Amino acid sequence: MSEPRRAATVLTHARPQQTAHSLRLLRAAALEAGVDLRFDAEETRKHGLTPTEGLVLDAPVTDDVDVCVVLGGDGTILRGLRRYAGTSVPVFAVNFGEIGFLATIDPEACEEGFRRAFAGDYEVMTLPAVAVETPDGDHAAINDLSIHRRVGERVAVLAYGVGPEDVGSVRCDGLVISTPAGSTGYNLANGGPVMAWGVEGYAVSFIAPHSLSSRPLVVAPDDVLSVHNRSRSAVELAVDGRPAGFVGPGETIMARFVREAADLAQLPGSSFYQRLREKFGRLAS
Repeated sequence: MSEPRRAATVLTHARPQQTAHSLRLLRAAALEAGVDLRFDAEETRKHGLTPTEGLVLDAPVTDDVDVCVVLGGDGTILRGLRRYAGTSVPVFAVNFGEIGFLATIDPEACEEGFRRAFAGDYEVMTLPAVAVETPDGDHAAINDLSIHRRVGERVAVLAYGVGPEDVGSVRCDGLVISTPAGSTGYNLANGGPVMAWGVEGYAVSFIAPHSLSSRPLVVAPDDVLSVHNRSRSAVELAVDGRPAGFVGPGETIMARFVREAADLAQLPGSSFYQRLREKFGRLAS
């Protein structure tokens, strides 16, 4: 009895003309490796795909694949990581975004990169997450969770604490709770701390604080963070850059660190510090 064919899920960003060449290289590498590429209905339509050997079209996104190949920026990569969180399916990503800090390779390395992806010639970095309890439901962020004052509303007043201890209250446009993987994103733009991959803990930084004394905070991995909305109006909630509801006046959210959430593929020899240098420029000597 023959073994079932190996398979890979393919996710791409919204501009198919940018990924067309890499997609052709991906199909060639998959055929050579005997791997079926699975495209859901949206991806099938987006790329105008028709049935042919090695393609499984209009397919539901399932967990029974060897790898998830992403062609896109960090937003699309995060979509893949969230979908396959907790499944042990690694995400192998090609950067088609501006920074692509989570990407495994750049587009010019696709031909060799795809061969390595299907040969399993990569290392897996297990990324943590921040789990958040809100009045409207629970969420998990691979990169970050952000709270923003609504457009046209007054400056927000956000109180925060760790465990049973109140830490402070800040008038600001919002705050960001980030994982180490997300610390180079919105958190960095706020002047928050960059945390190397492998660090256990999560950061809190403030968006346009109306204070000279507010400072970012790194929360220990076993401590629970609470954020209380003391504003007169609701504030907006976003998870990994996507709208996730509101936090009303007087309401509280609770955040905690999750050590193992999603698997990111990276080539052997790659490191956080190498990515930091390449993506954000070399430090002046």
